Amino acid sequence: MAAPVTRTPARPARRLATPLGLLAGAAAAFTYVGLVNPNHPGHYPVCPLYALTGVYCPGCGGLRCAHAVATGDLATALHDNALAVAGFAVCAVLWVRWVWRVSTGRPAGIGVGAHWGWIVGGLAVAFTVVRNLPFGAMLAP
Repeated sequence: MAAPVTRTPARPARRLATPLGLLAGAAAAFTYVGLVNPNHPGHYPVCPLYALTGVYCPGCGGLRCAHAVATGDLATALHDNALAVAGFAVCAVLWVRWVWRVSTGRPAGIGVGAHWGWIVGGLAVAFTVVRNLPFGAMLAP
């Protein structure tokens, strides 16, 4: 009979490698968008849905929003894409929770139920519909 396999707990630096790598990638993306202004044409592709139909998708204005966040202009970021600003904030909170959990030796899972996918999807659809109606013009980028 084989002896049971025991796992050695990972060192803190190893446990934090993935969340810190994700932070580095996000920081690099925000730095690039902060330096290369999406308000000037020719640097980024145009939204295909908007180009073909004139309808704003839930991501329209997202690059301009990220540029405004990277340069510290929260009012412009909220005007360009309020849903993206909320998404950035939620991602930051979830990242901090992730780092706290792995640094204290807890499982890295965030415990988000399947119903949250439906809630987020419903919010994205509602945001898209409202920003394309005349009374929701303040949400258009």
